[in-house]
Amino acid sequence: MGFRYVFYRISHEFEKRSGLLKSRHPQNPPLKYFISWEEWRENQKGFFFDQREDFSSHEQPNTELKDRFEKIKKGIFRFFFHQELDLGLNYNWVTHPLTGKVFSNQKHWSEVPDFDPALGDIKYLWEKSRFTFIHDVIRYDLSSGEDHSLWVKNEIESWITSNPINSGPNWRCSQEISLRIFNWSFALNFYRNSPHFNEEFWIKVQHVVYWSLHHVYQHIDFSRIAVRNNHAISETLFLTVSELLFPFIPETKKWADQGRRWFEEEIDYQIYEDGTFLQFSTNYQRVVVQLLTFGITLTEIHQKPFSVSVYKKAYDCLNFLFTCQVKENGFLPNYGANDGALFFQLSEQHFRDYRPQLNSLHKILTGKFLYEKAATSEWDWFGKKLSKCKAELPTLSWKNGAFSFPFGGYYIIREIESLTFIRCGSHIDRPQQADNLHIDIWINGKNVLLDSGTYKYNCEKELKENFEGTVGHNTVSIEKKSQMLKGSRFIWFYWTQCLKAAIFEKEEYWEFEGKISAFRFLFGNCIHNRNVIKKKGVNHWRVKDTILNVPKNTEAYQIWNSENLDELQIQTDFRDFSKYEKGYFSEHYGEYKEVNRLYIPFKTPEIETSFFYKFK
Repeated sequence: MGFRYVFYRISHEFEKRSGLLKSRHPQNPPLKYFISWEEWRENQKGFFFDQREDFSSHEQPNTELKDRFEKIKKGIFRFFFHQELDLGLNYNWVTHPLTGKVFSNQKHWSEVPDFDPALGDIKYLWEKSRFTFIHDVIRYDLSSGEDHSLWVKNEIESWITSNPINSGPNWRCSQEISLRIFNWSFALNFYRNSPHFNEEFWIKVQHVVYWSLHHVYQHIDFSRIAVRNNHAISETLFLTVSELLFPFIPETKKWADQGRRWFEEEIDYQIYEDGTFLQFSTNYQRVVVQLLTFGITLTEIHQKPFSVSVYKKAYDCLNFLFTCQVKENGFLPNYGANDGALFFQLSEQHFRDYRPQLNSLHKILTGKFLYEKAATSEWDWFGKKLSKCKAELPTLSWKNGAFSFPFGGYYIIREIESLTFIRCGSHIDRPQQADNLHIDIWINGKNVLLDSGTYKYNCEKELKENFEGTVGHNTVSIEKKSQMLKGSRFIWFYWTQCLKAAIFEKEEYWEFEGKISAFRFLFGNCIHNRNVIKKKGVNHWRVKDTILNVPKNTEAYQIWNSENLDELQIQTDFRDFSKYEKGYFSEHYGEYKEVNRLYIPFKTPEIETSFFYKFK
């Protein structure tokens, strides 16, 4: 992890124990007041839209949005875009929705653990405090013509009352703080002319906004050094746009200058040269797409664009996700960590449908949409003041063939009916899952060989192994162990590394060749070779796995996960397989269901298996 990381961790621990961290993040700080509500309402108009009246609604809210809004008013909220939990009408913001345990809102945030089995997964506590549900309310009001600004005001005031500055779990994470203010900004601008949004309310909000920015700035090294993932992008973007959203705060000039430099550094570092992302996760990469859309659009509106490198990385990022997308439904492989993150829900598309987010970024970079009208609703919110940016990059279009992304380690075969997604890469940044040489297969929009997903970051060891370990992926296990050695929480040891990867086009088929070092904690020089043959125009795959540098006849298994293996004719060594064991699949964070898992045993060194999809 390097000297920089180790030095920061030691310094951070010293600051916690010495009290320096508390002094930099004071509880009960003095009131910060800079501008009256009337002054802000009249003069501060630098958001994506200025007010509700900028929009015109042409249809009534659809059934799903209306039903969800009615539940929200009753205290029933959707967690991670799927799981509904009844929090009641007087939720205090610090009670865990599942365990019922109450977190202290008097302790300094640095004293609140982010993982305590007795209290429960803290992500459940943070979810409502992100205020993502605000988008459902303002979208409902826009389409219905109703006005629930008083209800929104009461929710924000309730949060402020229950979460004193720098106290309790909802001040624990700087990314959560950043997202909360981003989402409050949508409400402040949309309801700008509401009589319920008044001076008394604005004094409270302004105070929290200042100390939120102060917190993120003072603690930014944690995400930039200790974490360095999407958190760092969210937080540095928050600082970058602070002078655009809150120019009345004098410190935002300094915070924004520093934030912009850091944001550009993070984008350059975290998005690899081929557009892949250091977190090895399709969902987290979509998070970055939304943040790029938010940041680029806002800075373009204010004529303060980012450097050219940001636009290039944004475009390359977009191109990778588009290449991996299933054309029929907009889904991508459920690959890598997926905690249900979608920061700005501005459409009614399925959570796994990436079209609204890719469409918005493509529109701002090229001036044109990628898809039909159904996926343009997000841009209706971002694009009120800007048709496109100065980049004017070429438009993307659907293409079939083979595609290589060697920096991230992904190899894609696209045909009219199928998509084959193969992971074969090295790790220069921390891996989340032991899944090298995983293969995902989609046929006519259906995921016939799938990635098991994530479920929860904090759960029982057996379930965690199912989702993060090798058994949850379509690759090979030795002695039913993972390719890497699991450490605590998010840590793996003996990282797998790519030794060779290439994809070739032949006259009648596509061929992938991959080689990784793996299982080094078992056998120091173990090599796993995988050869994949995909016949052109036929839903037929042949997978040959070879394990080298292990004792002869070592027990190994090919692992295949599917919702319905009966749809596949599977043959290996002239044997047909129809029996399978129980596996698990998580499409949404916090939920899972049973699926088919097939272990095909073999004695090293090799095995060859064929798959043929039997149904149209």
